[in-house]
Amino acid sequence: MSAKLILSMDGAVIKEYPLTKERTTIGRKAHNDIAIDNLAVSGEHAAVITILNDSFFEDLGSTNGSMVNGAPAQKHFLQNADVIEIGKYKLKYLNDQPTQVPSADFEKTMVLRAPPKPSPINLGENFNHTQTNIGVPIVKPEATTQFNTTAPKPEVKAATVATPAVPAAVIQILNGPNLGKELELNKNLTTLGKPGVQVAVLARRPHGFFITHVEGANFPLVNGASVGEQPQQLKDHDIIELAGVKMEFYFKS
Repeated sequence: MSAKLILSMDGAVIKEYPLTKERTTIGRKAHNDIAIDNLAVSGEHAAVITILNDSFFEDLGSTNGSMVNGAPAQKHFLQNADVIEIGKYKLKYLNDQPTQVPSADFEKTMVLRAPPKPSPINLGENFNHTQTNIGVPIVKPEATTQFNTTAPKPEVKAATVATPAVPAAVIQILNGPNLGKELELNKNLTTLGKPGVQVAVLARRPHGFFITHVEGANFPLVNGASVGEQPQQLKDHDIIELAGVKMEFYFKS
């Protein structure tokens, strides 16, 4: 069974929505994938990003806000049976597939902001927190994207079987104080950006690496062109511009 959302109100199921798209939008306007015609719902209220077997919820700055499992939520890594509340409506998330990474790891965002002096790239706050990144501890660059570092080896092997090997890839920072830093893309999901400004996800798939816009009014650029709302496959030596940082994607020889 693929992941899906079940829309209900006052306990009565209205409709089921399979999450077959990378980005599923929720809102009052008719163009949304899940259109809810109610004044408590903003025109473009929220979105659910689905990559591989994982999905996470993002409120798009709605007027009345959103809740997940009874708590206000701006961003939330969705797990099976989570309940999103928008006004009087509820969206239950169902997914019987194992997630690619633990939620605690996925919710870490690598911050590419420029510190006062040259230093390794910082690690940002969790998605469920407010966007405050000042004063986060410095970590070594090789640790910034090591999602699943605490996972047992059998789980890592299982993930590798589910995702056939693709050539190893790296991104190299091309400007700012971190000029020349290299980050190996050795996990299924790598989240890059600056929370509250611009965030994107790099997903490793059986047929290559894809970049998907997650957060921010402006889309990331690849070779000077906007990636748009749909995932875009990266080619060797593509230049990515994200949150004011320019970086090169390339495959390791």
